[in-house]
Amino acid sequence: MNKNGFATRPPMGWNSYDYYDTNVTEKDVLANAEYMAKNLKQYGWEYIVVDIQWYAYNTATMRDRFQYIPFGKNEMDEYGRLLPCLDKFPSSANGAGFKPLADKIHDMGLKFGIHIMRGIPRSAAEKHLPILGSDVTADMVADPSSICGWNPDMYGVRDCEAGQKYYDSILELYASWGVDYIKCDDICNTNLYRERQYSARHEIEMLHKAIVKCGRPIVLSLSPGPALIEEAWHYEKYANMWRITDDFWDNWDTLNYMFDRCEKWQNHVSCGCYPDCDMLPLGKVGKHFGAERDCLFTREEQKTMMSLWCIFGSPLMLGAEMTQMDDWTVSLLRNEQLLNLLNGDFISKQVYRDKKKCAWCSVNSKTQESYVAIFNLMNETQEVEVSVEECASMYQDGVFPVNCKEAVEIWSNETYDSNANSFKSELPPHGVKLIRRF
Repeated sequence: MNKNGFATRPPMGWNSYDYYDTNVTEKDVLANAEYMAKNLKQYGWEYIVVDIQWYAYNTATMRDRFQYIPFGKNEMDEYGRLLPCLDKFPSSANGAGFKPLADKIHDMGLKFGIHIMRGIPRSAAEKHLPILGSDVTADMVADPSSICGWNPDMYGVRDCEAGQKYYDSILELYASWGVDYIKCDDICNTNLYRERQYSARHEIEMLHKAIVKCGRPIVLSLSPGPALIEEAWHYEKYANMWRITDDFWDNWDTLNYMFDRCEKWQNHVSCGCYPDCDMLPLGKVGKHFGAERDCLFTREEQKTMMSLWCIFGSPLMLGAEMTQMDDWTVSLLRNEQLLNLLNGDFISKQVYRDKKKCAWCSVNSKTQESYVAIFNLMNETQEVEVSVEECASMYQDGVFPVNCKEAVEIWSNETYDSNANSFKSELPPHGVKLIRRF
């Protein structure tokens, strides 16, 4: 279902986490935004997202002991609402918040997003700060029994009127800054509580209500995963994106696992609602995780990742330091035949999958343009095949076309017989062929 009318295709953008972790600065964000505006915007890339702990001081100074410093100094207003750290975001001084930065990004024709942790700051509860629009203080809505297992900054919010007031207050603030996208963490799967992995259900609903009230079109993205398939209807009703995996990094085992996740979630992709395969760890990553490095995926694996994300219909969030990307990486992000799969009209199906190989197909519900993808999941070269009849059988009423005028492999521009009954190719280890039929 499309709840809001603005997330009509999977969001595409950049997130600071994979390269900068907790330590991204205003200068870094602007440099990446300028790169996107100049080099990728015309291909549909538009979101610039500041990830975790933008409000925290001294981040990454105790990396040998903590990723998130316990009970560190945070920037916060008198109503317990976190503000940008002045050391990292100097334009936020004098109560300006993220508005000056968001304005610059909007002036480039891009959109601005932030990461938040679910809940209310522990320090706000400790100080008994008032909640804007309420006569209740933060300690009365904070739930000390609901915490994040890996980040020490927040308590959960109780399911009560004053708790809703708190969420309303932060969304009112974010809307005044010009925020277009919120990635909320520790909410899609509250995995500290193994018997109650969806214990923050009410906070998802509170966030949704607050976004509606604020009057600004803000995409809501839920993390971390893996999302709970039995709660699919709830994600679809209250969010635009939800992570179907834990943090995704550049090794084959995690990529191979994503074929299973996409199979489980394939029937829950719809306009405005997108199961999220997580960020694309391409190019240069890892600067603040110990050492900057190049993506560890082979080129074949990178093409496989991009092909699976797009034919499945996942949002695309790039994790690279964009200003250091090489031409080959950029070519992955500018492949218009690939990105065409995200235009909102395609219906995709997994045709088959076993431990050795996999095939997907996709058809445009308006034009009958179609795609066929074959994947080699093995560590050695093998032949993989899928028939047009198999693809057509995944749909009703002849939606998937048996015949076409042209068939082109989108990574190599190799042409195929448009009247072929099947597509067969010898694929390298972890390789892919993605054929566009039109």
